[in-house]
Amino acid sequence: MKKRDWIWLVALPLLLTWFADRVTKLLAIEYVTHLKFHGPLGLVMHHNHGAMLGLFSDLPAVLRVVSLSTGGAFLIFLFFVIQYLLPKNIVALRVGLSILLGGILGNVADRIVWGYIVDFIVFGSYQKTTPAFNIADALQWVGYGLVVFSLIRDGKKLWPENDARKLFLVNPKFQLKYSLMISMFGLGFGIIAGVYSYTYLRVTIIDLVGHQIPIEDKFLIPFIITFGIVCTMFIIFLFFVGLVLSHRAAGPLHAFENFLEDLSKGKIRALKLRSGDEFTHLEKLADKLGRRLETHLKEKPKTGTDD
Repeated sequence: MKKRDWIWLVALPLLLTWFADRVTKLLAIEYVTHLKFHGPLGLVMHHNHGAMLGLFSDLPAVLRVVSLSTGGAFLIFLFFVIQYLLPKNIVALRVGLSILLGGILGNVADRIVWGYIVDFIVFGSYQKTTPAFNIADALQWVGYGLVVFSLIRDGKKLWPENDARKLFLVNPKFQLKYSLMISMFGLGFGIIAGVYSYTYLRVTIIDLVGHQIPIEDKFLIPFIITFGIVCTMFIIFLFFVGLVLSHRAAGPLHAFENFLEDLSKGKIRALKLRSGDEFTHLEKLADKLGRRLETHLKEKPKTGTDD
């Protein structure tokens, strides 16, 4: 994908979503106080200590804030990896993912800056209203809609039905080894980060309140649980990313081997690789080999006649 596509299809929708959310929240903080309806639309200031629509608000503060904030950082990493791996021409999916992430980052920024999410929009009446939400929440649903729409409409571009390379593990030994190697790097980084974070947190607690086991457990146990979940998800994700990346290398080689096998049997055909595959120069090499064999087969009867 070209640089300008990254700007217009990825960065711009994300930044516009985030900006719209920040501006409306700052205006709401300034002007919105008590519940007031304008038709079915109501405005009220609400501090959401959980996730979307108040989910997870009953969790302990350390577990809630750390896990939800870290989840936002993980989603940023996931977003850019997916954008890199997507085929070039799936516009709706790219824009949908950008809008979705922009909305998520709007709420993550709230949690980092204020410790809670600012919700100020409701629908209904003074007697009964919907849960409060914000522009980020609303735009996230727009992003979900674009993603679902694109997956339905462009599903064949993600995995062509008429693709001769049906199996995802075209070279299981290489692909699994590659994926495990990437996962081990992720595990190693996780262990280093975990030891550092745990030690730093424990020493800080002891330095502030002394060596008190109940207080240490109150903070350290939620940290271990949260870090373990995030690290496990990260390693699993790295494994599947490794499968995708290794497929982009193993797939073309597998296709080229099949091409040579057909060529050895006198079957001349074109070699067509997938969008995003490595070793795309093999298409030109296969075309040259095919044309040379075709020329050789045409000249062979003439040589026999002259002899």
